[in-house]
This record gives sequence, C-alpha cells and structure tokens, in this order.
Amino acid sequence: MTYQIPEKMRAWVLGNPGVLTMEEKPVPQPGKTEVLVRIDAVAICATDLEVIERGTPAMIQGGLPFNKGFIPGHEYMGTIVKLGPGVDEYKVGDRVAVEIHAGCNTCERCREGMYTACLNYGRNYEGNDKGHRANGFTTDGGFAEYAINSIKTLTKIGDNVTDEEATLIVTAGTAMYGLDMLGGLVAGQPLVVTGPGPIGLMAVGVAKALGANPVILTGTRDNRLELGKKLGADYTVNVRKQDVVAAVKEITNGEGVNYVMECSGAPNAINESTNMIKRGGKICLCAFPAKPVEVDVAALVRNNICLLTIRGEGRSAVHRAASLISEKRFDASLIHTHTFGFNDLPTALKYSKERIEDAIKVVVKIPG
Repeated sequence: MTYQIPEKMRAWVLGNPGVLTMEEKPVPQPGKTEVLVRIDAVAICATDLEVIERGTPAMIQGGLPFNKGFIPGHEYMGTIVKLGPGVDEYKVGDRVAVEIHAGCNTCERCREGMYTACLNYGRNYEGNDKGHRANGFTTDGGFAEYAINSIKTLTKIGDNVTDEEATLIVTAGTAMYGLDMLGGLVAGQPLVVTGPGPIGLMAVGVAKALGANPVILTGTRDNRLELGKKLGADYTVNVRKQDVVAAVKEITNGEGVNYVMECSGAPNAINESTNMIKRGGKICLCAFPAKPVEVDVAALVRNNICLLTIRGEGRSAVHRAASLISEKRFDASLIHTHTFGFNDLPTALKYSKERIEDAIKVVVKIPG
C-alpha cells in the first residue's frame, strides 16, 4: 500500500499568545525509529488551551514563552503513510493511536520507565537534541495534516475502534497510569474518583473494567455524574449537595476507601481525600490547583497515607487502555460530545474552553 504524500500540509500554527493561524508548512520526513502519520482526528485537551494561551511547559526552539511557528495538539490518531529507515515494527496503512511522550531512553527516569518525567524533557532542538519528544508540547503536534511520531509512541488500533474513540485512548491511558501508580491491583478494592472531567470519567471506566468495587465518583454537575454511572460508577456524590466525606464514609460503612484518584484540581481536594481514605491508603493526583494550596501534611503522615502524582500517560499504559477500549470493556465514546472539521478548529477550541453545550471531549476530523 502506498499513499501520495504532498510536499506541503495545512497546519494551525501558534503565533502570539492565544493566536492560531492556518498556514502551509513542509510535510516533515521520518528518521530512524520514526514514521509519518497522516492525522485523521485530534481531540481538544485543556492542556492545549494552556499551551496556546500561556506557552509550552518546557523550553523549545525559539525560546520561552512562545515559539512562533509551533504546532500544538497532542491527542490525535491517524494512519501511517511512510516509514523511516529501518522501521519494520509497523507497516504503511496501519491505523494508530499515539501517546505524547517519547523519552530520551538514556536518563535515569527513562530507564525506569518513567519517560514522562524524562530528565532531558524539552532538550530536543538545534545542537541540544537529547532525543526527548513530546508532540504538542516540545515538538510539533497534531493540529496539522501530518506529524512525525517515534514508534515508541504508537499503538495499533483495529477497525472496531472509531477515529473519535481512538483520540480518547491517550486520556484513558492517563487514567490507567494513575491506577498503576496506586498499585494497579484494584480488583475488589473501594476507590473514589474526584472530578468528572475527561480523565476522571475515563478513570471510572478503567477502574471498573479492572474490577474496583465500589467505584465512587464525586463532582459538582449532575449530568456528568450520570455519565459516570454509564461508565461504571457504583455511586455518585454531588459535592454541592452532600458532605462528600460523610457520603463516602456512609457508602463504605464508615471505613473509607483504599484509593483516591484526584482528577478535579479543586483547592481542598487533597484534604478531603485524606479524610475519606483508610489509614495506609493512597491518593494519586491526576490534576492540580491553579494556585498553591494548604495541605494538612500532619494528617497524611499520622495516617500513613501515600500521596502520588502522575504526568501524562507513562509506563506504556496507553497500550493497555487501548486494549480495554478495543474490547468494549467500557464505552469511551460517551465522553465524545462534539465534532468539527479542520477548518473550524478555532470553534472547537472555543467549545472546549467555554464548555458550550456541556462539551466534554471535542474532536476535530481532518480529511485525508
């Protein structure tokens, strides 16, 4: 199978803060251990909005805070249309979902499998290329017709997974990584997920697919909580209507839960999680507040509670999340609410940012 690859592609390119313009750019060429992906769909993430408005989270070519000419977007899927030299792990025509990070493979963290915490993060330009890649963060991303991806970031997907579902695999992979950090063995264990955003909702689906019981979802919007039930939540708690700690204790017969996946970023989320968890339990932070917050460290220490964090979708969690979605262990498509064409990407960003029509995951389709 061969594809006709043009010399130029359309891409939404970062200019001044908050400004994206569609431009023509050369189609990039894959090197060793890389492939060229024709992007078929890309989902909008809140982090994309931060990159567009406030700059990338690491040093990239052009300097901080903005690299004019940079292409954001990281939650994409597509079709391999060209292989780099020596690549035989994939073939042209394969449909793939992608994860964001490809570590340098040489630093201490990468050797431990924590490539999202690569010690060479962002050092990938000019004469300072250490091999790290994070498409949409430190290297060009998915708001374009084509992108280069390391084979380390690819997951094959079958025809039973739609383009829209495939863009959600990286979100489910983030949830899977959080559960990994909690220990992974959640079957039969009570777990709270705080915050029914995309990661929180995917955490419900993944945790239930792995056997967690009960799964309790907390949040502020009844319609999101109802969606959580469809994804597998056994109980939901609206924190504006109930005392969340008391509700969790009542559900668990006064004992509390073993694990909390904190996906809300609410200022008091850590302290509330501490009060609803058993001694010796674990809290994983998948989100964070916009400003510094006060945390009752003494309560954490007295109760031997472990506080963990994740960044992105490390330790190949995306591959396992893709398997769950492919096997229809939960319906990831439930969080896909809107679809736009490539020319309408600014409108898609607006829907995502302002939650117009209760947008959760907004997907942009890119015609081949």
